[in-house]
Amino acid sequence: MIEWAVDDGALRVTDADNAELSVRGSDLVVGGTGPDIPRPVDETVVVTTDELRFPHAVAYAFSLGSDEQHELDPDGAPLSLSPGEYVVDIDTEIKTYLRFSGTATIEKTGGYEETVVRFPDRVRVIVGFRSRHELPAGTITVPDTPEGVAAGLTHLATSHKTDGPDRTYPTLRGHPSLLECGDGLEIPDCIREDFSPSGIELIVPADYESLFVAAPLAYYLQATIQPRERPATGPNHATLRVPEFAVEKRLSPMPGLERDVDRLLRKVFFFDCLVRNAGPYGTNLAEQSMLEVLGLDAEELYEAGPQRRLATYLEVPDAAIEHRLPDWHLSTYVRPDYDSVESLPFLLDRMSLIHMPRTSELEGKELVERSLEDFYRGGGSRDGTDGRDGRSRASAGKVASVDIVKPELHNGRVHGWLADGVPIDVFKTTPEAYHNRLDYLERATDSTSIAVVLNDPEMAGEHDDVAEIYRQRSEELSMEVTVDESLSTAELARVFEDDHDFVHYIGHCETDGLRCPDGYLSTSSLGRCNTQTFFLNACGSYYEGMGLIERGSVAGAVTFSKVLNDHAVKVGSTFAKLLVHGFSIERAMGLARRRIMMGKDYAVVGDGTHSLTQGEHRVPTTLTLEKLEDERAEYLVTFDCYSTRVTGSYYFPHVEDNEFAYLCGTQSNFTVTKSELATLLQETEASVIFNGDVYWSTELASRFVE
Repeated sequence: MIEWAVDDGALRVTDADNAELSVRGSDLVVGGTGPDIPRPVDETVVVTTDELRFPHAVAYAFSLGSDEQHELDPDGAPLSLSPGEYVVDIDTEIKTYLRFSGTATIEKTGGYEETVVRFPDRVRVIVGFRSRHELPAGTITVPDTPEGVAAGLTHLATSHKTDGPDRTYPTLRGHPSLLECGDGLEIPDCIREDFSPSGIELIVPADYESLFVAAPLAYYLQATIQPRERPATGPNHATLRVPEFAVEKRLSPMPGLERDVDRLLRKVFFFDCLVRNAGPYGTNLAEQSMLEVLGLDAEELYEAGPQRRLATYLEVPDAAIEHRLPDWHLSTYVRPDYDSVESLPFLLDRMSLIHMPRTSELEGKELVERSLEDFYRGGGSRDGTDGRDGRSRASAGKVASVDIVKPELHNGRVHGWLADGVPIDVFKTTPEAYHNRLDYLERATDSTSIAVVLNDPEMAGEHDDVAEIYRQRSEELSMEVTVDESLSTAELARVFEDDHDFVHYIGHCETDGLRCPDGYLSTSSLGRCNTQTFFLNACGSYYEGMGLIERGSVAGAVTFSKVLNDHAVKVGSTFAKLLVHGFSIERAMGLARRRIMMGKDYAVVGDGTHSLTQGEHRVPTTLTLEKLEDERAEYLVTFDCYSTRVTGSYYFPHVEDNEFAYLCGTQSNFTVTKSELATLLQETEASVIFNGDVYWSTELASRFVE
C-alpha cells in the first residue's frame, strides 16, 4: 500500500512498513494519479518540474526506443541522456521509477547526499512507486503430516516474481503466503494458478526436522519438496535432483543436512548475485571476477533456465568459493513440530536459514566471561564507569531472574530462537511476534509515534539523552515524540494500549511488574498492547517484555537481571540513536551493548529483524576504524553493511578512488588519510567502532578535522 501527499512543496510518499520518501523539485506541481508505466508499481502520479531530488540512491536509465541502458557512475560523474523516451530506476527505500520524454542529466550532489534528475525545461514526468514490502498473497491450510506440510512449503515459492538470478534482489521476492494448521490440504486457486515449478526436486526424509531445515533451500530454488519414508536399511539422507540434466546430489541425513543446506543455499545465492550483473540491473561488483576465475559465462547463465544454472553451480567445488561467500545474515532455531509450521513463511520472507534448537547449561562464570570477552575484544574503556561499582538501577524490591542456556549456533550474523528456553546471544521470538508484524503493516500511519516514559527522577540522565535523540531525528523524518514522567499504573497501561510505534521506558522493574508511583503494572494485565516496539530499560524486564509481545508488540529490548545505571544510560542512548537511523532491533542492541562490560545482560524479544524507521542508507552501515602505525598517520576503515530485511542488496563505499560495489555481508577495507577520514565520516551516516567504543559518524568526524 502506497500513500502520497504534497507537503511544503515536496511529494511525500509512505508505505505500510513506515518507509518514507521525500521527492523535491523546482516549483513542483503534482497533477494526481498517473497512467501505468512498463514497470511493476503500486501507485503512479504525474508531476511537472525541471528538477527532481531524491535521497542518495543507485540510478539506472533505460531507453524505451532501443536496448540502451545506463548506470549513474557511483563515483559521482554525471549521466547525460540524449533526446528520447526513458524509464529511470531510482533505488530508494521505496522503489521509484520515472518515465519522461526528452533529455536529462542525472547526478549526485556534493557529499553524495542526494541524487538529482534535471531537465533543460519544465517537463511532464510519470512517477511510479513500489513498496519493498508486500503482504502475503493468501493462506494455505496444511494438515499435521509431512506430506501436507511439504506441499504447503512447495507452494510458498509463488511469491517470487522471477525464476532467474534477479530473484536475489529483495524487490523481486514477495512475502510468501501464510501457512495455517487444519484438517486437510487447502491451496487457494490464486496460488495454484501462479505456481510454476522450476523442475528442481528436493527429496527429504518424511519428518519435520528435515522439512524445516530444507525449507529455505527449496524456497529459494523454487523446488518441489518430496517427503520420503525411512528406508529399511541405510541412512535416511536427502537428495537434490535436477532431472533435465540427470544431476542427483546426495545430501547428508540429519544433523549433517543442516550443514549441507547452509553451504548449498549460500553458494547458489552467491552465484546468482554475480550472474545477475549480466542483466539490466548490473553494477561494477567487486566479487564479479570470481566467475572469470571459475570459467563461468555470466551472460549465458543469466539467460539459462533454473535447472541449467543449478547444474552448473553444482559442478563448482565448495572449496573453490567458500572463502569468498558473504556472511549469511540470519539463522533461526525452530522447534520441529506442527505448531511451528505457521511461522515458517515469516522466516523464509527474511531468507533465514533454519536449524534445530540445541542447548547446554551455561556454567557459573560463563555469562560474565562471555560479556567481558566481547567488551575487551572491542577495546572498551577500562575506567570505573564501566566496572561493577556503579549504582544499580534496581530498586529495593525483588528482581525477576531468568534461567539462561547456551545455544549451539550455526552460520549467521544474527540468530533467532523460536523454541523453548531462554538462550544467550540470540533474540527470543514467538509466533505471535510475526503475526503482530503483519497487523502493523496493515495500519495506515502518517508518522512514527515515539513515547518516552521516565518513572524514576534519578534516571533523568538517560531520559534527557534519548528524548533529544528522538527529537533531532523528528526534524528529518515524520515523528511525533511525547515525554512523560512518573506515570501511574493506569497511565502507563494507557501508553502501551495506545497506538505507539515505540515506547522507551526508563525506571524500575520487579517481580510484580513495572514500578509506578502507585504500585506495579504487570504487562500480563493488559487486554491488548498497541505498542509496536519498545525498550524496557529496567532491571530484570525480560518477562514483562515477553508479556508485551504476547499481547500485540512485534519486538523490544529487555534485560535479564540487575543492571547498573551508568550501563543503562550508555546502552539506552546508543540503542536510541541506532534505532531511529534504520537499524533493526537486534542489530541496534548488539552494537549498543558492546559499550558496557556486562552487555550480555541485555537481549531482544520478539522479531529482532524488525526495524522502527528507515535510515539515510537503505542498508545500515557500521564502520570500524583502526589507526595504522606508519609515518603517514593513515587509518584502516572497514565497511560492514548488511540487513536481515534486504538480503541480496549491495553497497558502494564512498571512498576516494573506489570504483566497486560490494555484496551486503562482504566487508570491504580501505586505507585513508586523516582528512579523507573526516570527509568520509561527515558524508556517511553510520555507526562507528573506534577505540572499542561505538559512535555516530557525523558526531565523531570533528575529531579528525585538521
